Amino acid sequence: MERGSWLFPDGVDRERMLDMDRHLRPVRRAVFGVLGIALVACGPRLGWWTLLPLALAVIIFRIADARMDRAKRPEIALFASWATSQVIMASSVALSGGPHVPTMAWFAIPLMTLGARFSERGIAVGVALSIALLLAVAFGVDAGAVISQPTLVIAPIALMIAVAMFQTVLMRSDVKHRAEAVIDPLTGMLNRTALGRRAEELAQQSQITSEPVGLIAGDIDHFKQINDSHGHAAGDAVLKEVAYELRRTLRAFDLFYRTGGEEFLVLLPGADLAHATELAEALRVAVAHAPLGGHSVTMSFGVGASAPDEAFDFDVVFGAADAALYEAKHSGRNRVCPSPSVTAIAA
Repeated sequence: MERGSWLFPDGVDRERMLDMDRHLRPVRRAVFGVLGIALVACGPRLGWWTLLPLALAVIIFRIADARMDRAKRPEIALFASWATSQVIMASSVALSGGPHVPTMAWFAIPLMTLGARFSERGIAVGVALSIALLLAVAFGVDAGAVISQPTLVIAPIALMIAVAMFQTVLMRSDVKHRAEAVIDPLTGMLNRTALGRRAEELAQQSQITSEPVGLIAGDIDHFKQINDSHGHAAGDAVLKEVAYELRRTLRAFDLFYRTGGEEFLVLLPGADLAHATELAEALRVAVAHAPLGGHSVTMSFGVGASAPDEAFDFDVVFGAADAALYEAKHSGRNRVCPSPSVTAIAA
């Protein structure tokens, strides 16, 4: 199972990136339009061929957008697309005149999106790459001009660093307020607010992709006995360790929520009922494998999934998974129960 990457060590940052990228997509298309208009206006002087790299960047991001929600590590795909767009821009600037053209300042434009999606690590790497590309273009095209007039590179580099510094402050503020709004403070998992937003997005996405969406509803067995016998501090310790165990068993692109006291829910884009049931069994085994919070703990799971080629309806799929969880509880606990056909239930 995928647990993280050098960009995002946990799923909270990844969820923020995915959410912000969805908001940035229409703006990014508008920015590409603005750049296209500028290149057309400058065509007689820079050459019409400069539109080709811009078109290539548009294609790269469209491919990345199509694969984003299904990628195991979407942040890597997105950062690779971002870096590729900078390389394309560097090539375009180099071929159109390097340090002698005003488009050198365009290196700062992609930096505006770094802070919206990535943390300090991503911003630092993005800025370093952009400065390296700018210097390579400037010295590679006309090193003599740069040496005699250093302002040709100093000014755009200063602009890039200033943009990155402001983006870092905005990113930290966004992370802080987002965490307060959608993160369960005890377990660090996403909460019901985040669940509602993601359910709406998956409903819209499934209409386009025609892929199923799996859902796992889990509940800690006999949790009340732990609180009654050992106190709420012991119960909190169990919840934290259960959450950690479940989170590290899930794949990077699976979305995990705490929906109640000892209740958890997992959304699985692209997973049918069989795959969701298989993952639920892996979660059950992970929890039962070792004492958590100093206690022997088990969980029961109910599984549901939307049908392929049908729009994801959260209420219907959750109802099916919740009924299956009820069956798991009343069949002896510490087990996984898949639901019947969601289509049949909805009918």
